[in-house]
Amino acid sequence: MRHERFPADARPLRNATPRARLSLLCEVRQARGPWRLARLTDLSETGFSLGWSPDYRLDQPLRIRIAGIESLSAKIRWHEGRKIGCEFANPLHVAVFDHVVRLAQAAAR
Repeated sequence: MRHERFPADARPLRNATPRARLSLLCEVRQARGPWRLARLTDLSETGFSLGWSPDYRLDQPLRIRIAGIESLSAKIRWHEGRKIGCEFANPLHVAVFDHVVRLAQAAAR
């Protein structure tokens, strides 16, 4: 397994905010690249995890689109194996977090 090195302040986010393990398709893009489907597998008010794609540039912010909410900006904070962890530029409002969790639960049925 290969680990990417990041600056000292780029540690995986571990905090006391609610966290939901889920599986939800979303769209992701960096810079002016095309929107691509990705699987969101973990969500908190401050960030999320996605499956890794070799197209991701670790030094560039990304945009994420989840059905029913506006696109959101995020920064890649860590990369481990086939996953990346991202931090939202602005934390999700608790109502938005709850909405996305409900979307994932409905999609799983």
